[in-house]
Amino acid sequence: MTDDADQIAAAPETGEEDAYTLDRRRVAAVLGALDAQDRAQLLDTLEPLHPADVADLIEQINPADRRRFVELAGDWIGGEVLSELEEGLRAEVIGLLHPEVLTEAVRALESDDVVDLLEDLETEQRHAVLGALSAPDRLAVQSSLTYPEYSAGRLMQRELVMAPEHWSVGQAIDHMRAREDLPSQFYHVVLVDPAMRPVGNVTLGRIMSSARGTALSDLVEEAFRIFPATESETDVAYAFNQYHLISAPVVDEGGRLVGVITIDDAMGVLDEEHEEDILRLGGVTEESRLTDTVLQAARGRATWLFVNLLTAIFASVVIDAFADTIDQMVALAVLMPIVASMGGNAGTQTMTVAVRAIATRDLTAQNALRVTAREVAVGGLNGALFGLVMAGVAAVWFGVPLLAAVIAAAMLLTQVAAALGGIAIPILLDRLRIDPALASGPFVTTVTDVVGFFTFLGLASMVIL
Repeated sequence: MTDDADQIAAAPETGEEDAYTLDRRRVAAVLGALDAQDRAQLLDTLEPLHPADVADLIEQINPADRRRFVELAGDWIGGEVLSELEEGLRAEVIGLLHPEVLTEAVRALESDDVVDLLEDLETEQRHAVLGALSAPDRLAVQSSLTYPEYSAGRLMQRELVMAPEHWSVGQAIDHMRAREDLPSQFYHVVLVDPAMRPVGNVTLGRIMSSARGTALSDLVEEAFRIFPATESETDVAYAFNQYHLISAPVVDEGGRLVGVITIDDAMGVLDEEHEEDILRLGGVTEESRLTDTVLQAARGRATWLFVNLLTAIFASVVIDAFADTIDQMVALAVLMPIVASMGGNAGTQTMTVAVRAIATRDLTAQNALRVTAREVAVGGLNGALFGLVMAGVAAVWFGVPLLAAVIAAAMLLTQVAAALGGIAIPILLDRLRIDPALASGPFVTTVTDVVGFFTFLGLASMVIL
């Protein structure tokens, strides 16, 4: 084992870094090579790394070091590294590469990765890359680019292995051995009818474990699905996850085979969807990344901060309506944040569960009423529990029994309202074709704050004063 490999293997044992966290010593070695302008040292340090780890390293260094890295590494940066970079950073790195290096890096990629890269290129760079491809590859990539963005046609790869449905195992094996252009990785042989329509998938494992005379049609998988090239990549990724697919054929409008989608690409879409949901729940644009400048990051977060400001003003108007009540009993001002905070947290919990369930299609029109009832019951149970806790705290703290009763009732009603708003608002937004992950937060916060303040202060003004 090399010294570098020893360092990587030792990192998890020391407890200083996670098993798959990029070794800090390797990052330091890369920066040292950049400072010394030592290309040999840089490449020796990078050589054992997976392209995904190289992409992580490029992301972790600052823009000035990133430029030096690209200039020094030069043609060592291959297409696999570029395809592992996240979109915004990929465009930055591509802009630093010489056109010759870029075209050479793209040649070794499969068609779906080439399509993904071309989407980030300027027109001039795109033409240069397309010109570097062989005529069949260029036509395949250009054809994929004609499909809508975020569709199965953009996600698929053209490299595949197909066979007539009447072939035997022996014919398929001989065919694959004779081909010089097999895909670098594939999982199935796609069976097609005389009209080039896919009729089944046969795994390589079943082919290799069967007698040569066995008909391929006797080995087809039960889990077989076909995707139109225009289908949303989000729907495709859901189907892969739901039905445990490994690869699946893609067809054109006439039902003819035009490509395949593999599980790695489908799971990549799911990862992107999960990341977008997390960012949107926080009111952050999906384009946000750690390498953004201060101005870019601030601009990406400002919109929903402004919406939150408006909803906060609305909640303040409710408080102002009870200003006289608060003046007569200062304890109300002390306890108000507790009611609002507990309601806000309860609403966020319910909203997070609801948004995730909508994204995974577990929350549907058929079970929406039942799930809503369950969440309201959970809110009522927690509201009663914590209402009693706060009633005891308020009674000891301020010595006003009626105040204890008021805050207990307010906590109960606020928790119920938070639970109801936390699930009903995402469902309503989804029905209106508005992304619930993006828009639910401010509305749920407003509901919990307004209900919490109005209930607590309204009950206090009626019961105590």
